[in-house]
Amino acid sequence: MPRGDKSAYTDKQKRKAEHIEESYEKRGTPAKEAERQAWATVNKESGGGNKTGSGRGKKDTNTPAKKGGAIGGAASAKRPAAARSASTKKAAATRKRNAS
Repeated sequence: MPRGDKSAYTDKQKRKAEHIEESYEKRGTPAKEAERQAWATVNKESGGGNKTGSGRGKKDTNTPAKKGGAIGGAASAKRPAAARSASTKKAAATRKRNAS
């Protein structure tokens, strides 16, 4: 099987990679890099291609998805309470202004 051949992946893994790739592209990542990162994420979560036989794959893990959320929360928690409060008020004002 040549490198890059996706025949060993399940339909679910292919759909997941496609969805992740779209998400990366929406954030401005070039198409080729987005595809590479998407498949790397699928491999990290599912342990690679699982299409080898009934019940012979590895269980999926959500580690990469959980890691992103934890990193984002830590950055916000380091800011002083006054700064977070000001940011919240500014965001609320913006939403109110844009709604009308």
